[in-house]
Amino acid sequence: MNKATKVVLIIGVMVLVLGFYFYLLGSRGLSLIQTGGPVNIGLGIGVILLPILGVWIVGATLKAGFDHQHLASRMREENLELDVSDLPTMPSGRIARDAADELFQQIKGEWEKDPDNWRNSYRLARAYDYAGDRGRARETMKRAVELERQESAER
Repeated sequence: MNKATKVVLIIGVMVLVLGFYFYLLGSRGLSLIQTGGPVNIGLGIGVILLPILGVWIVGATLKAGFDHQHLASRMREENLELDVSDLPTMPSGRIARDAADELFQQIKGEWEKDPDNWRNSYRLARAYDYAGDRGRARETMKRAVELERQESAER
């Protein structure tokens, strides 16, 4: 079993477990509402909102993951994925900070020349991630997804 299959299996199991948990929460919320009384009804509504919020979060996370995998696949097909195999790593396996920062500066320079190209935004998001800036990596990857969708719609 390869690494990707294991990851998909783990995600599938987690989604099933969360689905069961959401079901249990929802049924407890309904039970509270059915017992009556303003406090029970209020608590029941609150408990029912939790699985609704949870389903939305799981759905948004899965959608983002599928979108990112789609872009990664296209980048591999076009042979534009960042090659970090020769960069020095720390014992944890992460790229050494100085090397990650240098890679980031190089990729940022490429992005500045053409910021509306989804490929450059994707590469910049990966460089942010390697440099340890997860927040900017997520925002930049969202931009890459939007730009790729625009490009696909124009074709």
